[in-house]
Amino acid sequence: MVKIRLNRMGRRHQPFYRIVIVDSRNKRSGKYIESIGYYDPLNESNQYKVDEDKALDWLLKGAQPTDTARRILRKMGVMKRFDEIKYKSTKEKKLNKTEVSLENEGETVE
Repeated sequence: MVKIRLNRMGRRHQPFYRIVIVDSRNKRSGKYIESIGYYDPLNESNQYKVDEDKALDWLLKGAQPTDTARRILRKMGVMKRFDEIKYKSTKEKKLNKTEVSLENEGETVE
């Protein structure tokens, strides 16, 4: 399973995190697939930066964010875009199913 999680960097008592795409079986600071941003908790404004397009692409591929990563993505607006896209696709699927069922009901079998 692919996860979006934080990769700890920095010195002792001065944490700095990269937001990375990683196989869930890897260690916390182990090998990762791709880095999509960073989070600096020591900065007064809790500065973070995320490549929104890459994050959205990985979410659509099925990557599961951890709680902290989800919070950061929510603040950046990525989760809202993801929910809108997901809602739109499920709505279209339901609409297509009803159209197919209505077409089948209208046909007569001889």
